[in-house]
Amino acid sequence: MTDWATVPFRKSSRSDVNGGECVEVGFSSGLVAVRDSKSPGHGLIVLPATAWSDLLATTARS
Repeated sequence: MTDWATVPFRKSSRSDVNGGECVEVGFSSGLVAVRDSKSPGHGLIVLPATAWSDLLATTARS
């Protein structure tokens, strides 16, 4: 099981520089966690890295 508190998270390059609508992602052992950077302690969405890759590919086509 991953201890997400020890995993470094990166803020999205598309996040608002004024502190609004920010998403962060962290990677560990074939998993990806997504969280709200304004409230990092309020939970994560954790999914397999393959699902994250599929999500990125799908949104890139949109």
